Amino acid sequence: MYTLEWTRRAAVLALALSASGCGGLAPHNDQLAGGTAAHANDLPGAGVRYGIGKAPSPAQVNAWNIDIQPDGRNLPPGSGSVAQGRTLYAQACASCHGQQGEGKPMDRLVGGKGTLGSASPVKTVGSYWPYATSVYDYIHRAMPFNAPGTLRPDEVYAATAYLLYLNGIVPENAVMDARTLPNVRMPNRDGFLAPDPRPDVRNTACTTDCGR
Repeated sequence: MYTLEWTRRAAVLALALSASGCGGLAPHNDQLAGGTAAHANDLPGAGVRYGIGKAPSPAQVNAWNIDIQPDGRNLPPGSGSVAQGRTLYAQACASCHGQQGEGKPMDRLVGGKGTLGSASPVKTVGSYWPYATSVYDYIHRAMPFNAPGTLRPDEVYAATAYLLYLNGIVPENAVMDARTLPNVRMPNRDGFLAPDPRPDVRNTACTTDCGR
């Protein structure tokens, strides 16, 4: 019969294996020790090194460090034109998003200007997204749907340029790269407020007499 002590030791080992890339997902700290609120530093064996795993190399870290900031930080070298994006879009995007970004069967990408304040807002790249760099970031991470992450930087720049052109944001001769893309001002740039003014995202959680 397993004791609580051995359950805790097993949980510590599971955390170590998970952190080193071995084994399955470890439970959250609050789920350790049979569901009691516990923290890894309080458990027996905390701080013990198991000799498992190794520090990641710079190349391994860079492979995961792909987030693009609104100001363009982390944009890679390369470039893509509207003309190149038109060809790529027809090959890899139109079957899901329509020939001109009108949607069907998937999300609509073009149009919707002036609808955000209506009862039926149409949220597209042109009407809703605040930063052009976010378009690059999303395409890089998630598109095309059947093979995300397979597009080269030049292709992502080209697809981004074409979507911006379809939405009337950049001219037909535009070329996007790490210098020009952050300078594109999106129509809804000022539509997002910081800090978020909605009360439901700032309220202090109730801890006593919450039923009153």
